[in-house]
Amino acid sequence: MLEILQDFESAIGGAVRLSPVVLVGPGLACVIVGLFIWLGGLGFRKLLVAVAGAICGGICGFFAIGQNIVSAAFAATLTAALAMVFERMFIAILTAALAAVFAFVVLAGPYIENSQQTAPISSGEISVQGPAIGVRESAEKLKAYIIDVSQRIKHAGLQMPVYHWAIIMVLVLIFIVAGFSLWRLAMALCCSVLGTVLIFAGMILLLLHKGAVPVSIICSKSSYYATAFIAMTAFGTSEQLLFCKRQKTSSTGKRQMGKNRQEPSQTKERWRTT
Repeated sequence: MLEILQDFESAIGGAVRLSPVVLVGPGLACVIVGLFIWLGGLGFRKLLVAVAGAICGGICGFFAIGQNIVSAAFAATLTAALAMVFERMFIAILTAALAAVFAFVVLAGPYIENSQQTAPISSGEISVQGPAIGVRESAEKLKAYIIDVSQRIKHAGLQMPVYHWAIIMVLVLIFIVAGFSLWRLAMALCCSVLGTVLIFAGMILLLLHKGAVPVSIICSKSSYYATAFIAMTAFGTSEQLLFCKRQKTSSTGKRQMGKNRQEPSQTKERWRTT
């Protein structure tokens, strides 16, 4: 699957490069939001469930309903509302979806066709770039690239054998059950994975703006960066489970206040009866 990112890297590293607004703005946003979700996502569970539901619904609406902003916005709003109402169910589905995505990335890798782009630079040096195009042209270029990537992924999925899809379905069922039974652990894991992905994506966008070739470097040292990804995910999950604990003091305090209010009335009644 990294070949797709390498194609994107080589496409924007040529004579025409994207606008800095398209790369720097989303890159900084991904890093900041990723750090927040990676280390403290479990503490703001409801907000993140709504945001994650909106993102998932927007992506599905864009590709499934119609490749336009209206369908994506409608699906995002509907999914966010449903995610807030059925919170635990959405957490289980999100956990299973992440497991399915990572399994698909591993299993569909050999079936991804190489695009007909120029071979990416693998030395890690800064590439010579031309003038940046406008924001509108950059957005159109990104949209065309996303549509092309979706077609290639669809083609790779059709080429996959049936037993690969059976493996993915088994993983989905396992993680759905785990998400319902261990929902705090599942939510912490989801936040840690999403935060790590956003941090990686933001750093890649920022380095691409500088003219570097981060995707090619990741491909050349894939085992190293895979270990770093797993270590960041494990640290974020453990940190959230330790420090983002559930607050039960408010409910217990209300119960205690209720008992304290009932006790004086009971004592007065007993004194009068005697």
